[in-house]
Amino acid sequence: MTDCRKKPVKRATPVLPERAPVARPDPTPIILASGLDPGHVEAILRSYGLSRIQEADTNLQLMAGEPHQRHQLAGILPLLLEAIGRTADPDQALNHWERWLASGVSRSAILEYLRSSPRMLDLVSSIFGNSDSLAFTLVRDPLLIYWLAEQHVLSTAPTRVGMERTIRQQVGRVLAPELKLDALRRFRRREMLRIGVRDLLRLADVQETTASLSDLASILIDEAYRIVDTDLRAQYGIPMHKNRQGRWVETGFTVIGMGKLGGHELNYSSDVDVLYVCESHEGETRPVHSGRAKPKGPAQGGLSNEEYFELLARDLTKVLTEQTHEGYVYRVDLRLRAEGSVGQLTRSLDDYAKYYRTRGQVWERLSLLKAWPVAGSMTVGKAFVKMVQPFVLAPSSKRLDVEQGLAIVNEVRLVKEKIDAKMAERGHERRNVKLGVGGIREIEFFVQTIQVLAGNRVPALLDRSTLGALNRFVHLKLISGKERDALTSAYVFLRDVEHKLQMVHDLQTHSLPDQEDELERCAIRMGYDGADRPAALAQFQADHAAHRTLVHDIFRSFFDSPKTSAHFKATLRVAGTHPPTRAPKARKTPRKTR
Repeated sequence: MTDCRKKPVKRATPVLPERAPVARPDPTPIILASGLDPGHVEAILRSYGLSRIQEADTNLQLMAGEPHQRHQLAGILPLLLEAIGRTADPDQALNHWERWLASGVSRSAILEYLRSSPRMLDLVSSIFGNSDSLAFTLVRDPLLIYWLAEQHVLSTAPTRVGMERTIRQQVGRVLAPELKLDALRRFRRREMLRIGVRDLLRLADVQETTASLSDLASILIDEAYRIVDTDLRAQYGIPMHKNRQGRWVETGFTVIGMGKLGGHELNYSSDVDVLYVCESHEGETRPVHSGRAKPKGPAQGGLSNEEYFELLARDLTKVLTEQTHEGYVYRVDLRLRAEGSVGQLTRSLDDYAKYYRTRGQVWERLSLLKAWPVAGSMTVGKAFVKMVQPFVLAPSSKRLDVEQGLAIVNEVRLVKEKIDAKMAERGHERRNVKLGVGGIREIEFFVQTIQVLAGNRVPALLDRSTLGALNRFVHLKLISGKERDALTSAYVFLRDVEHKLQMVHDLQTHSLPDQEDELERCAIRMGYDGADRPAALAQFQADHAAHRTLVHDIFRSFFDSPKTSAHFKATLRVAGTHPPTRAPKARKTPRKTR
């Protein structure tokens, strides 16, 4: 396949360099001189990329404060305006600067600190001009600026072990469950700031960002589960059941991450898709005789395991989603569970085995490819993943039937056609980077369908991450190295766009804006050179269109015409099935010449 994409423009890499300011008018008279001509003020501010002149002037006067602070601000004003002029939205950046300095922080101290640290001045400006949600975090807790300046906070990626250690320490300092949960909410806010800043400054690539976001979510869900479970055990006792030997044993519970959480590919503003699974619904809670859990007040009656785990699932979902003065932990989506929104919150391993054996649908097969335990008992979680494999993957006991393979491909195509219809209704078929034409979902469906078709016979092609699967496909000669590189480049680009859309307002959005100025801002957040904004926008749109075209071409060749698809034939080959033979071409009748 010919790669028709234009080479992307070289993107700016804002790693907080010490930049020499471009020659622009001196802005200090705006806050030091009186009676300045409005036209002169406008000329100065427009030269720094500001367009809402009266608002910008008002913000600067409010930022200046009393005379000493006014002169402190004047000392950093040229660098400050230069820095916000490089961001996606200079006017909004100045709004956040004014809010931050008015948030209760010692204005004189912070202005002096920024004068001595131009790097941090540039960093704050990058946050304020590119992400409202990150800006609000800094305005809410102004002293986080000093944490960001600490060694290794931004220079190295956050690690799972490090985050686990820190959150356990913070939760361990308080006793009440409500205070422990607020500690989780504060921790999430702080770590999201760190991850977002590393992304904005292009210190982290897309793979690192999604991994960090996934690790953070898994850690917080697991810690929330521990808090809720400990509290319930203190009230009702330990859930237990009889094992095969007739002995009472503790009943395990797990939270299964689905979708991007299970695949270690989470977004900034993703809902977390989860299933709640318990080891057994048989049994009951039994009194606590020792250990840290002690009954609260008068002893309450025991519960059946089914009642206990339903209560646990309900309370865990509530504490994760509940909005308090400290914010929330995560939005939780439980619709992937058996029977969707009307089903029980928690089902046992046996219940899920029966459901998938008798009622499972094709979209559930695809979603379960990424299933992985993220909280609770890893033993129960891995037992669930092993249990669903016969449902997810085409059977390995016999050669994959060609017609069976075609039926699976057709089922997935029908799912995508329904998605396409919804996108068309909204006019988002080319704007939605996740579900639109040539979007992320087409790459995922391509990968997941191949895994369903051949994964049981060739486990080596199974990988929960999309990019990891593409690498495995090359080794098995399912796709070429060139196709892998093109799909990887497209996937990374589209996920990067998705991140930059979501980090603005912390909203679960996947569609590019339809206003040109907002598209331009998206291009700047992506790292396209803001020195010529119209050119940056044009290159961004060209790159987006090229990636979409390539993805959709590969998707259509596999799903629209599987019988002639080289990828489908290669999948059948590794699955041990002979591809369908093509009917011989009809001989063309020579055209008569006049």
